[in-house]
Amino acid sequence: MKKHLTLAIAGVVLSGLVTASAQRITSVTRAAQSCWLLKSDQVELAITKTGGHMAPVTFYRDNGPVAPYYISPWQGETHDYPVGVLVPLRGDFFCMPFGGNGGEYQGESHPPHGETSEARWTAVGTSKKHGVSSLTLELNTKVRAGRVTKKLHLVDGQNVVYTSHRIEGFEGKTSLGHHATLAMPEKEGSFKINHSPIKFGMTNPGQFSNPANGEYQQLGIKQRFNSLSAVPSIFKGAPDVDCSKLPQKKGYADLLMIFPADTAGKPAWLTATRADEGWLWFSLKDPKVLASTVFWLENRGRHMLPWYGRNNCVGLEDVTAFFADGVKPSASDNLLTQDGIQTAVDLKGDFTVNYIQGVVKIPDGFTEVANVEFAGGVATFVSTGGHRVTTAVRHEFLKSGQF
Repeated sequence: MKKHLTLAIAGVVLSGLVTASAQRITSVTRAAQSCWLLKSDQVELAITKTGGHMAPVTFYRDNGPVAPYYISPWQGETHDYPVGVLVPLRGDFFCMPFGGNGGEYQGESHPPHGETSEARWTAVGTSKKHGVSSLTLELNTKVRAGRVTKKLHLVDGQNVVYTSHRIEGFEGKTSLGHHATLAMPEKEGSFKINHSPIKFGMTNPGQFSNPANGEYQQLGIKQRFNSLSAVPSIFKGAPDVDCSKLPQKKGYADLLMIFPADTAGKPAWLTATRADEGWLWFSLKDPKVLASTVFWLENRGRHMLPWYGRNNCVGLEDVTAFFADGVKPSASDNLLTQDGIQTAVDLKGDFTVNYIQGVVKIPDGFTEVANVEFAGGVATFVSTGGHRVTTAVRHEFLKSGQF
C-alpha cells in the first residue's frame, strides 16, 4: 500500500448542535490513537481525531460482537512515517483527493489521500434524537480552501453506520471516496466478495508493487476482466486469480477496480461474507456519486517501513477516481473516461457524499450473496443457495441524507 498511498490507512463540551437531547462528546484512546466515541444500543464506533479514521467498530456489541475493520499493526510504534495517512491507518476514512497525488495539479500539492485522511478534525457536537445518535466533525482544508463536515449516525436497533460528508468550497475537479478496509482472516478464501452487476473490471494500469522496493504483486497490468473470480495473473502461463475469495496467497499486494452497471435508481452494493463466523459486511452507495470501487488486496506483500510484511487486509473503497493515482490523472482525460467511466467530481457549490456500511448475521449454509433486494427501510440479502436475510437499513439515506 505504500504505492497505493504515495500514489493510491476527558470529554469535549457540546457546541454547534442544539437538540432536545444534547450530549457530551466522549474522548477515548483506541489502538494508540486519540478518538471520539459514538454509541447506539447495537453499535459502538471510535473515530480518530487525526485523519478521521473509523475503527474499531463493534456491531451486535451485546450479542456476539462483530468487529470487521482493519487496524494497522504498527499502532503504538514510533516511526518516521513516509506519509501522514499511515499514522492512524485503520477502518474507513474519507479521502479527498483520493489517491497518491504524486504530481501537482494546477499548482496544488495534496498529500496522499488528501488532508481529510491525515489532518486534525474538530468536534462540533453530538446528539440523540428519535433513536438516532449523531456525531459531527469538521475540517477546514488548506491546500485547496474548503470545509468538510463529517456526520456519523447510528440508529437504535440497527447494525449500520450512516456517514455523510458535506463539502463546501474546494471548487474544481477532484477525486474522492471512502477507504473502507477490513481485516482479513488467515485462511485463504475465508472471505467471499460479491457485488451488484458491473460493466467490467480492470487491474492497475501500471506496476503497483515494485520488487526493488520490497513489494510484490500477482495480478497483471492494465488487464480487463468481467468477473472477480477470473482476474489475469502477471505470471506468464499462470491461471487467472480468483479475487472473489480472500485472502489470496501470502506475499502479494495488488490493486484493481470494478465499475457498476446501471442500478435503475437503486443502491449499488458490495458484500464480504464470513460464513465460518456467521456474518457479512456490506456497503451501499449511490453510483452516480461514487462511480467505482477500488480493491486493495494486501497479504504481507510489502516489506518496507512500516509494513515489514506483517499486514493482511482488504480495502473495499467506493470512489470516484482513476485507480489510486490521485487528482491529476483523475481530473484529466484517461483510459477510463474514454470508456465512459467518471473519474472526478467537478465541485461547484455544496456537494454531499452519503454512504452506508453495516453487518448482518447469517444462518448456517449462507455462503455468499447472489443479490440484494430493497424495500422501504429494509434490505434483503439473498444467498446463492436461496437463503434470505432481511435487515433494517434506511437505504433512502443515500439520496436524501435524512432520517
